[in-house]
Amino acid sequence: MFIHCVFFRLRDDLTAEDRQEFDEGVRSLLDIETVRHGFVGAPADTHRPVVLRDYSCGLVVAFDDKAGHDFYQDDPVHDRFRNECSHLWEDVKIYDVQE
Repeated sequence: MFIHCVFFRLRDDLTAEDRQEFDEGVRSLLDIETVRHGFVGAPADTHRPVVLRDYSCGLVVAFDDKAGHDFYQDDPVHDRFRNECSHLWEDVKIYDVQE
């Protein structure tokens, strides 16, 4: 299994329309063929010193293996999301984990 975790810090000045564009774009990634499981959400309501909450939206997707992840990275849906939505975030952090 290969897990791809992406944490976006969205710009503070986004309009409701901008936020909808981002939400639709990030959720479109879940439809890529090699995604086995996926989740999009906001920071959980956990407030402990070790919990990082410096992001606006988290995306977690699971693939069978690294080949599935690599397919996802090259998929036109992923390219479209990056090209059309990257102006909406200030920062992005990515963590990949595999068995």
